[in-house]
Amino acid sequence: MKKIFALILLCWYSINQASAQENHVVLISIDGLRPEFYLDPQWGMVNIRQAMQTGSYAEGVRGSFPTVTYPSHTTMVSGVLPAKHGIYYNTPVEPLGISGKWFWYYKDIKVPTIWTAAKEAGLTTAGVSWPVTVGAPIDYNLPEYVILPKDKGEKKDEIKAMLQESNPKALFQEVQDYAIGKFAEYGATLDYYTSDQNKARMAAYILKRYKPAFLAIHIALVDHFEHEQGRDGDKVRSSVAGADVAVKTIMDAVEAAGYGKNTTFIITGDHGFVDIHTQFKPNVLLAKLGLYDDANKEGWKAYFQQSGGSSFLHLKDPKDKASLEKIKQALEQLPEGFKRMFHVLDKEALTKAQGDPTAFLALAANQGFSFGAAATGDMIAPASGGTHGYLPTDFKEIQTGFVAFGKGIKQGTVLPLMGQEDIAPLIAKLLNLNLQTDGILYPGLLAPAKK
Repeated sequence: MKKIFALILLCWYSINQASAQENHVVLISIDGLRPEFYLDPQWGMVNIRQAMQTGSYAEGVRGSFPTVTYPSHTTMVSGVLPAKHGIYYNTPVEPLGISGKWFWYYKDIKVPTIWTAAKEAGLTTAGVSWPVTVGAPIDYNLPEYVILPKDKGEKKDEIKAMLQESNPKALFQEVQDYAIGKFAEYGATLDYYTSDQNKARMAAYILKRYKPAFLAIHIALVDHFEHEQGRDGDKVRSSVAGADVAVKTIMDAVEAAGYGKNTTFIITGDHGFVDIHTQFKPNVLLAKLGLYDDANKEGWKAYFQQSGGSSFLHLKDPKDKASLEKIKQALEQLPEGFKRMFHVLDKEALTKAQGDPTAFLALAANQGFSFGAAATGDMIAPASGGTHGYLPTDFKEIQTGFVAFGKGIKQGTVLPLMGQEDIAPLIAKLLNLNLQTDGILYPGLLAPAKK
């Protein structure tokens, strides 16, 4: 009897696993995606606009604080905000000098993610240029990573980095041999329009060859040119159209591989963008107070970690109440014109925003303004182009987008606003994964189950 029961249990498990593997989710993050790119036909996202008519979309997505790439992408796959998942910024806090390092390593994430839940469920996963995935439990992984130059004469190397950290080790060579061709010296940099297309072809090859249940890809040219030109410009428009082509490349790969009817596509982004004209440098204020010396950084007492549209105060000694009070008074005594550039989030407000819990306060810039890290020169300086990193609830321009279509997605649902943490529970539902999140699974996004 026990043998029969065990056999039944084994059969049930096998059927359940096979059923789960039949479901596929492709998560595509377009860095700097704004809702108008797919809501307004003038932006040229023809393929995404056509596809979204068969599914659902959001008019806006509230992001993480700060609204920058690495915290946001970690929120997407964990379903919790930075205060919980631990990726507070793109880069570590470095009062003694900015090294160029980013939060590349998966080990820095403090919570389970879609990657870990999928592995526990026995599903195959893949990633292409997804942030914070070096060393992640991903079966086919080409992570976002950069080898930094050892001296001023060298350049940062994204190609060698991807080759070094790909999993399995031969994967990067494999996609060069069968999908994109051998990279030239500048093949993977963000300065060239081939970047998004190359990454899309990498993903397309992996989708056709290995048929993962979950693949996530991050493409970044839109962000790159919005930083350069602001919210609009010829390069921005060209990169938006290019991102649309990259999405179509990935969609076509799934169809060619024969599992299009079993696949859900989720297209989203990490943040919107704001045009800027002036930069405020809070570390100059700290220098004037004698709390930070750019010439003798070892003696620092306080430091502002800038993150584009926000800046976070860190103390060398967490018990240094005197320095904290001195900084609060100095901020309060700034000329009224300066204070109109930003507003101050005290510890309570920072906790509510679920930003870095180790910071003692934060500055959130108003539209048109950003923060700089320098501790020398004037306290304000001219700025141009665009940036992000703002408090996600301050204004609509910093919101990102969301479009979902394919298997399991209801046609015609429009969400006025959703949270970035709401993406992970949707993926978990579609793949039958066990993942605890702080997000909401909107039942209105799901197609009725077939009887």
